[in-house]
Amino acid sequence: MRDDLDPVDTRLGARLAELRTEHGYSLGELAERSGVSRSTLSRAERAEISPTASLLNRLCAVYGRTMSQLLSEVEAEPAPVLRAADQPVWQDEASGFVRRSVSPPHAALRGELVEGRLTVGADIAYDRPPVAGLEQHIWVLEGALDVTAQDTDHRLGPGDCLRMRVWGPTRFRCAAPEGVRYLLAVVRP
Repeated sequence: MRDDLDPVDTRLGARLAELRTEHGYSLGELAERSGVSRSTLSRAERAEISPTASLLNRLCAVYGRTMSQLLSEVEAEPAPVLRAADQPVWQDEASGFVRRSVSPPHAALRGELVEGRLTVGADIAYDRPPVAGLEQHIWVLEGALDVTAQDTDHRLGPGDCLRMRVWGPTRFRCAAPEGVRYLLAVVRP
């Protein structure tokens, strides 16, 4: 890519390519659905051209989103570093679960890191994943954690890591008298 490209056009091109991939379209299929030539689509995705409003409108219609939604995803690049003091923490006092969002947020990324803490006796059951086929890596940092997924029980101690794809119900239980702290890596399919 050239050095003189507008950074927003570069991010927009990358996002357009991601959307096409997420929807499983080839350039030819997207050209048929949008009425935009394959070469124009390819050049827009590689940021060789700055897409027009008309072109973006056609693509937004195919992807079922507004132009505002699309542009908000690329207008301001989020900071690549999220300092510990700025990491959002959410607490569910009823269940004894504390969740810290470790990763800097970015709508176009598929992965994120979360620190989880469960107090003594905490037992959390999820009836389904937020996204079917979600990939999770659970790495226990302190304490012990029981995880049930797809009717299989796993006991994890310090340093143990469980990798799984989540298709159905899961259950997380603190298995240590002092509580448990773990890192959860989540990757969208």
